[in-house]
Amino acid sequence: MTDQSHAAPPHPGLTPMDCGLRGRCPRCGQGRLFDGYLTLAPRCAACGLDFSFADPADGPAFFVMSIVSFPVVGFAGWLEVAMEPPLWVHLLTSLPLLLIGCLGLLRPLKGWIVCAQYIHKAAEAELVNPPTAPITVEACAAPAASVK
Repeated sequence: MTDQSHAAPPHPGLTPMDCGLRGRCPRCGQGRLFDGYLTLAPRCAACGLDFSFADPADGPAFFVMSIVSFPVVGFAGWLEVAMEPPLWVHLLTSLPLLLIGCLGLLRPLKGWIVCAQYIHKAAEAELVNPPTAPITVEACAAPAASVK
């Protein structure tokens, strides 16, 4: 990742939550963050920020599944214990709740994570001083020097 994507500071007053929920650029707050429903735009149309720094990975899906599954499974469990309905009733009630909840939260949470990555300058971890020689089994097995 280059430092060029983080060259300009974020617009004052913008929080990751504000930008992410609105699907706006984390630097200027004007341009669109998404090109489609979940596809990130290559860059901001307003300020030109390159969104290639963004890598939300599976974070949004994990949060959405965690947030939505507990109430829906709780509802389905209550429905089963209280009324003992046939399977098709669960398909008509629990499945739409699950789909609507997941699809409704996925885009805002992905936007929030991308904006948080930009505002907090999140980057992939790098070794400061990588070892110059490979570590061998003999080096690991050698007795350590005693500490006085």
